[in-house]
Amino acid sequence: MNETARKPRVAGFALFTLLLIALFVGLGLWQLQRRAAKHELVAALTERLAAAAIALPPPAQWAALNPARDEFRRVSLTATYAALPDAMVYSSGSAVRKDASGPGTWAFLPARLPSGEMVVIDAGFVENTMQDRSVEDRAVKKLVTGQPVALTGYLRFPEAAGWMTPAENRDKRLWFVRDHLAIARALGWGAVAPFYVDLEQPAPENNIPRPGPLDVHLKDDHLQYAITWFTLAVAVLIAFGVWMRARRAD
Repeated sequence: MNETARKPRVAGFALFTLLLIALFVGLGLWQLQRRAAKHELVAALTERLAAAAIALPPPAQWAALNPARDEFRRVSLTATYAALPDAMVYSSGSAVRKDASGPGTWAFLPARLPSGEMVVIDAGFVENTMQDRSVEDRAVKKLVTGQPVALTGYLRFPEAAGWMTPAENRDKRLWFVRDHLAIARALGWGAVAPFYVDLEQPAPENNIPRPGPLDVHLKDDHLQYAITWFTLAVAVLIAFGVWMRARRAD
């Protein structure tokens, strides 16, 4: 092959190599940024979870609450569980509850504040892999006494369903995403707070459903991913060097 034909080929391969290296380095830097953001999030959540419970903000302040600033804040409130249909929300395992690492469901119930507003309570975990409605019905019946109860829990905000999230089963009142607003609309709970309360205490006598304290267990593999991307960038550069040396030897 003459020198005129060789130069465009070398230039094209060099450009392709630079693009690959830039891509891999960019992905590695992105993973490092995500790692830093994850560490900031873990620090913020750890601080919120360890703080003393504050009184539930009044309804006039609810619109100003947001997940970035208020998710997982501990709150206390007094409410009366409403005699309305409850909902089960399937979980394959919790990232924030050490005692709920296996499959089961969360019991979502509406509760009325003394001021009349409705707040949704995630009353706890039910270890029920078959989503047997009768198990939760018996447990919920004991909670709905018509008497106000002092509750302590964590502010949580609705999740968005993914494109692979199964549709709810209305017959079982079973959902697959913690979207308490959608549940409230479907079950006729009326207007509810924009957040729900993940119950910490009190626990019923039989511990079904089982509330409990939250702990942060966010997965952090970003450094390993960053190293992988940087290693690929170096490998591509080495491969280009070996290819260039072979061409010069021709």
